[in-house]
Amino acid sequence: TMMRKAITLYMEDGHPEVAALLPHIQGNVGFVFTHMDLSECRDALLENRVSAPARAGAFAPIDVTIPAGNTGMGPEKTSFFQALAIPTKIARGTIEILNPVPLIKTGDRVGASEAMLLNMMGVSPFTYGLVLTQVYDNGSAYDPEILDITNETIIGKFMAGVANVAAVSLAIGYPTAASVPHSIANAFKNVLAIAVATEIEFE
Repeated sequence: TMMRKAITLYMEDGHPEVAALLPHIQGNVGFVFTHMDLSECRDALLENRVSAPARAGAFAPIDVTIPAGNTGMGPEKTSFFQALAIPTKIARGTIEILNPVPLIKTGDRVGASEAMLLNMMGVSPFTYGLVLTQVYDNGSAYDPEILDITNETIIGKFMAGVANVAAVSLAIGYPTAASVPHSIANAFKNVLAIAVATEIEFE
């Protein structure tokens, strides 16, 4: 509410372009101000994440799988694995997991047993950090996927459009700047075919 109020006051002070921000101030959001290239800023934000242990009651952001192998834990901890239906055996006085076991799926609520087991194994399966939801620049707010568009992407889309225009123009016999080079090439092929068939030479 304080951010909405500040932006509203800023709008009333002669900056109506920031109105594009208001629809996106919902829930737990924050602003990152930068003079950097927006793509570089986005990459820096996404790279800076911290590992976090599983907490009972939290929703899993990713799938968690317990790998096969020796856990280093003693036989007295077997009950934790049995409670989660994880197949184990005792090898050289320690618990060994026989097969990789999917423990938590994305979106599932982490149970107390799963959280305790992961913490006992010293596994911090989750990471937390900022999630980019909107980009604001010069009065416009847009999805961060727009930052993935490069000059090569734009040129590729343009050339695909030119090829479509040329194809349609050739099909309906309507000359355009895109189709004329193809028409000339096709005409040359036809002339060349006639010359070969009639043994006429030309330069």
